[in-house]
Amino acid sequence: MSKMNTELLRQLCEIPGVPGHEDRVRDLIMGEIEGLFDEVTVDPMGSLLCRRDAEKPNAPKIMLLCHMDEIGFLVCHISDKGYLYLQPVGGFDPRNLFSRRVLVCTDDGDFKGVMNPSGKPIHISSAEDRKKIPEVGEFYVDLGMGEASKDVVKVGDYVVMDEPFIEIGDKFVSKALDNRIACWLGIEMMRKLGSKGRGSEIHVVFTTQEEVGLRGARTSAFKVQPDIGIGIDTTLACDTPGVPDKDATTIQGRGFGLHVRDSSFIADKALVREIEALAIKNSIPYQRTMLAAGGQDGAAAQQAAAGARAVGIVVGTRYIHTVTEMIHKTDLQAALDILTAYLADQ
Repeated sequence: MSKMNTELLRQLCEIPGVPGHEDRVRDLIMGEIEGLFDEVTVDPMGSLLCRRDAEKPNAPKIMLLCHMDEIGFLVCHISDKGYLYLQPVGGFDPRNLFSRRVLVCTDDGDFKGVMNPSGKPIHISSAEDRKKIPEVGEFYVDLGMGEASKDVVKVGDYVVMDEPFIEIGDKFVSKALDNRIACWLGIEMMRKLGSKGRGSEIHVVFTTQEEVGLRGARTSAFKVQPDIGIGIDTTLACDTPGVPDKDATTIQGRGFGLHVRDSSFIADKALVREIEALAIKNSIPYQRTMLAAGGQDGAAAQQAAAGARAVGIVVGTRYIHTVTEMIHKTDLQAALDILTAYLADQ
């Protein structure tokens, strides 16, 4: 396995950016892609549309969709005592929100805080109290400022988990691997591709607001109107205790996920076979994947304008939508290798 640009992945994961507030992520990406594309634009939704021209006119358009947003919260109320109440932007399991350190991002700077649910602590709660799992809306943020919080935070400011990116064993662990790995792949794939693949017009689009309904992907795909769309994302790796084998989705360390279906799309059969054959030819490990629920940006490309052929290239992720999201380095490398091989072949 070639040496990975781990520092770029760390920066992408640690920078905050929830749906509708992806500007910092976009700015970081823009600093990394200089010279890789022939045109770079930002659309009204905030998505970053990057195009590399083909050698000949009227070449097929291949669109890679990499969403920039991470799940998080928007401040919806600030109490008289300075506690911040939140609305989620993205899907959370409340069991993963207890006693979290968070970052509250405002126009005037970022403020560290703690998140807890309303209610009694263990020393004064009853056994029945401790059985209850609070709803997401019962959690609040304490900035330690008391009433002064009202002077620095506004309704609409956003909140992300505040945890560092780490390496353990053969794994990367971080918040926001969903879906900053796709942003990383979009950048590193173009670097690795070099001058190859000029038979197609390549569009790498770093999209907004995927976690709340593929919104940026829908508008950008309508703009590009691709012939082929590739949604790049995480998927489940439930190869962990307590989950039946049939529900594992992917097994970490066995390669990238060739995504066949989820509740938002069904992949093009010929495209699945083509990528599968290419993976076998190049000895790139892979596994076919399906999800019973959930969606990804490839669906928006498939349904844009008159439609497109579409498929997903995904990386199995343990503990998804938590601050302990975990991927295997070799699976990420396999995703990079197949994307590069596919585009070089066009």
